[in-house]
Amino acid sequence: MKTIILTILGMGILALAACDKQNKTRETATKTTQDVASAPATEPSEAATHAPAGVTPGSYEDWCEEHAVPETMCTRCTPQLIAAFKATGDWCSEHGLPESQCLACNPDLKIVRPAKPEEPQSNG
Repeated sequence: MKTIILTILGMGILALAACDKQNKTRETATKTTQDVASAPATEPSEAATHAPAGVTPGSYEDWCEEHAVPETMCTRCTPQLIAAFKATGDWCSEHGLPESQCLACNPDLKIVRPAKPEEPQSNG
């Protein structure tokens, strides 16, 4: 089980390094004028909703705000991860998500962002 998790995390890191910029560009290009007009004025920037490149898996920074799962395991932002989840039997084909993230099938599931590390206090 530990090997499977490490494999998935490793694939997540590789997928983040590859960064699917073309997919994001395509999504942006397909927005209609109505979508743009109805978007809230305070829409968060991509940087605020996605983890930075090279993030440590399992860390506070490893978080996809948009989908409320670790960024390194977010199949909606990084579809290349789907094959790894399917290979380990962790896939809900009905909802198109890893079973370990499917709130529709597992309503009691709690996916919690790791705690933010405390800032060291300076003694000055």
